[in-house]
Amino acid sequence: MAEVYTLHDLISRQVLDAGQDKPARLAVIGWPIAHSASPRMQQAALDAAGIAARYVRLEVMPGQVGEALARMRELGFIGCNVTVPHKFEVMGCCDVVDAAAQTLGAVNTVSFEAGQTRGSNTDGPGFVRAIADEFGVALGELKVLIVGAGGGAGQALAVQCVMEGVKRLALVNRTLEKLSPVLARLRGLAANCEMLGLALEDSALAEACATADLIVNASSVGLKPGDSPVLPAAWLRPGQLVYDCVYQPKPTPLLQQAAARGCRTADGRSMLIHQGALAFQQWFPGSGPLAVMRSALAGPASEA
Repeated sequence: MAEVYTLHDLISRQVLDAGQDKPARLAVIGWPIAHSASPRMQQAALDAAGIAARYVRLEVMPGQVGEALARMRELGFIGCNVTVPHKFEVMGCCDVVDAAAQTLGAVNTVSFEAGQTRGSNTDGPGFVRAIADEFGVALGELKVLIVGAGGGAGQALAVQCVMEGVKRLALVNRTLEKLSPVLARLRGLAANCEMLGLALEDSALAEACATADLIVNASSVGLKPGDSPVLPAAWLRPGQLVYDCVYQPKPTPLLQQAAARGCRTADGRSMLIHQGALAFQQWFPGSGPLAVMRSALAGPASEA
């Protein structure tokens, strides 16, 4: 199986499935995409369910998402997952976007149904379940700070936090420009939640970090080799919950320094599993892939 497919491979079934015994019917699209562990767990779920299909990585450049979806639909794909940086772009490429995804402001799951491209979002619900699994606490009981809140995943998590009734929500981004419309929308959803927006260089960020119960990295910082931690170690405190949506390398730079400071830490594999299971259940109603997916990502093999 090819590690990564491209738009060119969607030219025909003959090219896409050359040398394979099962057709590619599902994919994860992103830029870059080679790091994604989604195929490992999704393929395991397909195999366990006896579904003769492959789940592949598809590298799609920004601006080409609509063409990629059109080609997948022509080739009889069931659907796809969507990761950075396409969660905004894909919204405009769908014929129908469900109410939850519209509220969350991003799409991470696409289904091709009855000639239509339908967009939904399992990131938010997957995040809620991941926090409960990892830390044994309900998200709504926490004061939350999200780094990278201007991106598709970060915005979806921010909206989910508000929907869960968090006490306080701090949104952090490289610049404040992307946060203004996000904060306006969030305040329209929950006027009683204390909210603030901060740039990474803001002098108030250190205090915001220190007073947060849960710090979430929803940015891509930490994904590339040599990335520095997204926040200084001195801003973290013992006992604090730190969740990095990035899951490779393991542990990420943020989680390494958080653990050294005595924080309770978890990486994005739990969210990946939960959102992936919810997506699988959309494609195959009545299925129960969670245990199989969890097993597939357990241990060193999950880094592949």
